[in-house]
Amino acid sequence: MSLSAVVKKEVHQSARSYSVAGIAFFFFLFAVFLAAIHWVPVPSRNAPVEQSRLVLLNSMRQSGVFFVPLLGLGIGYDAIAGERERGSLKLLLGLPNTRRDAVLGKFVGRTLVVGGVVVACYTVVWAVTVLSYGTLDFATFGLYTLLTVCNGAVYVAVPLGFSAGMKSRQRALVGAIGLYALFMLGWDALLLGLQLVLYGAQPPHGGLPDWFQLIGVFNPSTAFMFAARAVIPAYHDLTIYPHSDAPFLQDWVGFVVLLVWVVVPLVLGYRRFEKMDIE
Repeated sequence: MSLSAVVKKEVHQSARSYSVAGIAFFFFLFAVFLAAIHWVPVPSRNAPVEQSRLVLLNSMRQSGVFFVPLLGLGIGYDAIAGERERGSLKLLLGLPNTRRDAVLGKFVGRTLVVGGVVVACYTVVWAVTVLSYGTLDFATFGLYTLLTVCNGAVYVAVPLGFSAGMKSRQRALVGAIGLYALFMLGWDALLLGLQLVLYGAQPPHGGLPDWFQLIGVFNPSTAFMFAARAVIPAYHDLTIYPHSDAPFLQDWVGFVVLLVWVVVPLVLGYRRFEKMDIE
């Protein structure tokens, strides 16, 4: 079995998952609902951008922020640990495939499934906005969809790294959920706590220092926001983040951070997996 065969196997297996179908269903409902009611956050309603573009971006953004990480978590945490527990991992590695083939094949295959869900969902959202406003904003739709698929790759890589490096699904799931909670909720709480310790309740005159803001960008959710702003100027009107002239706080840095969050978990998970006894 070649790497491409592993990818094909993972696509078929993941696409039939009930958990993936359930998350995708609610992802679809929420995104289409926001597009159908033409919802735009109050602070952004007076932005000098076409209403149709704001509705399209916000519908994709609000739904993707929550459901894409959740989809990646649900599809990635048992990729290898689950097969180890079921005893099918020995079969996969004996066909012959290397452990590198297994990790890369599972990553690519499951990322393709996440990408397929994103494309299908966002296509309907785009169709709803086209019917509502009569504008074919294909550039915004295409760029944001592609970025969201890349963001989905991050949230496949992180739990997959845990799955490769842990001996049980439970441990992989705990590790993946812990990072998910950190990205979604804990990161801002940690930054607030650090601000209170260093500066008190009120930030210093002139704003927080650049190094402090850089810690925030290390969160892949914030990095995704930076990357989106780098290629879609209208996205600035949906996000609030202090502007800085520091080279390491420019929008393009978001792409670097996202790439790091894909590569590092996979490499660390693979290196640990390579040394493990699969018995």
